[in-house]
Amino acid sequence: MEERPSETRKEEPRVAFLFRLADGLAHEIKNPLSTMSINLTLLQEDWERAGAARNPANPERTPREERSLKRVRTLQREVDRLEHILEEFLHYARGSEVNRKPEDVPRIVQELLEFVEPEDERAGIRHHVDLPIGLPLVLADEAQIKQAVLNLLVNARQAMPDGGELLVRVRRSDNDVEIMITDTGLGMNEERLERCFDEYWSDKKGGTGLGLPTARRIIDEHGGRITVVSEPARGTSFSVFLPLAVELTGTRVEQEESE
Repeated sequence: MEERPSETRKEEPRVAFLFRLADGLAHEIKNPLSTMSINLTLLQEDWERAGAARNPANPERTPREERSLKRVRTLQREVDRLEHILEEFLHYARGSEVNRKPEDVPRIVQELLEFVEPEDERAGIRHHVDLPIGLPLVLADEAQIKQAVLNLLVNARQAMPDGGELLVRVRRSDNDVEIMITDTGLGMNEERLERCFDEYWSDKKGGTGLGLPTARRIIDEHGGRITVVSEPARGTSFSVFLPLAVELTGTRVEQEESE
């Protein structure tokens, strides 16, 4: 049944309240986590120096000290992981105001590729890029679009743990500019493909399950769309479609169609 406007207006304050509640709760959790992280770091340093403090001539740690140090490092990793999850959650839940202006998509993508290339090279990933000159501009918030595309590039890297090929192409597609990011990685079966944009769903070790949902939310806020095709053991291809600036401002594109 179609939702009536009055019901929608009632629901919006509740959603805003839940976001504020979640934001406050995340901060309440984040503060003690930061304290734990600092104290674990200090404790780790104490255990690392234990042998030298006891006998500078023979700084080796005892088996008990090694076990304790290992446990402290494990706890520190878990605290770091929880802090990362909270940062991802806060970024997703808060969103931000979209400040759009005419932007050149190939330039944005080129800057991102230069940023990720060193780490991709270390992972054995080779870039194949098609970034044409002179494409129409899109109305975009550069920082947010960079975040969305970066999430897709990181996702591609994680899908190729043994290296592979990354194909990045930007082109005009009707009244959009399309950013296509294709990897030759693990690919996704039907179940993973259906759930990949679900919040907090991830089958990757250490994944927060917010990278792809955040990318989709940003694209949606720009009036665009994101699609994905994938095949197990063959790879995955994401396509981001961003409306042309002239289309959104209602100038040349619409005028040409009416002539």
